[in-house]
Amino acid sequence: MKIIAGVDEVGRGSLIGPVYAAAVILNKNVNLKILKDSKSIKKDKREILSKYIKKNSIWAIAKSSKDEIDKINILQASLLAMKRAIKKLKKKPSQVLVDGNKVPLMNNYKIKAIIKGDKKIPAISAASIIAKVARDNFIISLSKKNKGYYWDKNFGYGTKQHLKALKKLGITKYHRKTFAPVSKISIHKI
Repeated sequence: MKIIAGVDEVGRGSLIGPVYAAAVILNKNVNLKILKDSKSIKKDKREILSKYIKKNSIWAIAKSSKDEIDKINILQASLLAMKRAIKKLKKKPSQVLVDGNKVPLMNNYKIKAIIKGDKKIPAISAASIIAKVARDNFIISLSKKNKGYYWDKNFGYGTKQHLKALKKLGITKYHRKTFAPVSKISIHKI
């Protein structure tokens, strides 16, 4: 029997924190109709779906740190997080389907990139959901310690509100120093 794992990452475009990736092997009894790209699902429903997916699948979540992102770039850090998630699975998949157009290089794994896979492949949608919920919860916890940046609302993305706060309050240790506009601000603030 073919064991398919779906893999996706979240947080690539954020100006702060780690990039998260998840790998999911769905059980046969999962209702595939309810699985969609995480960005198209409201927060409350995503939380419920994340619990449902975790209960009805083999799953793993991994991340690459902000420092790794600054050191090796966001693409390589995203692929590294994906690789870590795949390796953490308790069962080795016979096929790995990754959202996007790039795959992590892994010996002894059959891996295929699927553009817009989070909209087409339920296992990738599931990975997208649990990765997003995990990262969002982490960012919300950071927001409580870093008032004024509104990370609980913008999740570290470069919204007008976040950029205004950056100019006013400066960069934090959670900001990705190699990302514009953070790199420009850090030159002036440090």
